[in-house]
Amino acid sequence: MASINYTRNVFINFPFDPEYLQLRNAIVFVIFHCEFIPRCALEEDDSGVVRFEMIQNIISECKFSIHDISRTQLDEDTGLPRFNMPLELGVFLGAKRFGHKKHKDKKCLILDKEKYRYQSFISDIAGHEIRPHSNNPEEAIKHIRNWLNTASGRKTIPGGRKILGRYRLFKTDLPEMCQSESVELDELTYNDYTNFIELWLKGNI
Repeated sequence: MASINYTRNVFINFPFDPEYLQLRNAIVFVIFHCEFIPRCALEEDDSGVVRFEMIQNIISECKFSIHDISRTQLDEDTGLPRFNMPLELGVFLGAKRFGHKKHKDKKCLILDKEKYRYQSFISDIAGHEIRPHSNNPEEAIKHIRNWLNTASGRKTIPGGRKILGRYRLFKTDLPEMCQSESVELDELTYNDYTNFIELWLKGNI
């Protein structure tokens, strides 16, 4: 099923810390709203699978990807940087360069909180267009909508303002949806959240 959806799959490379949750939720929503399928390591919970191998498999199944490198910074507890996001970006770019024929047309969007911040820690990606979201979920939605519209060549993706308005409506409706399913808003898993988005979009065409 995943390989069938190759041209609709969007790999999302983002941090899993609670402070990033609002950005993550916005990113997942806009991908669904543009009629693509978000894919990430959180979609599976299998202790029998090596996490990095799973990430590589997902990347192989996605034509598109979004990489947020805004959390590449020193951890307060360890004093060390977090390089998971740049690593996964490198895997995606490597797949595009060295993968099978169908992977040559892979396309990615790189996000950061500031446009030129990357120059201090990963200058080798100079030449790529880095889009700044300023830690603002609504800015991320605009960038992703515009990128998917251009990268996919589709003519049916609605404008950014419409998607923003619908995202605000979804956030308003989400607590009631959770209540109807006897689940607390703060205990939603990634898969719970994606299921609610799909359900809401089907009922709010």
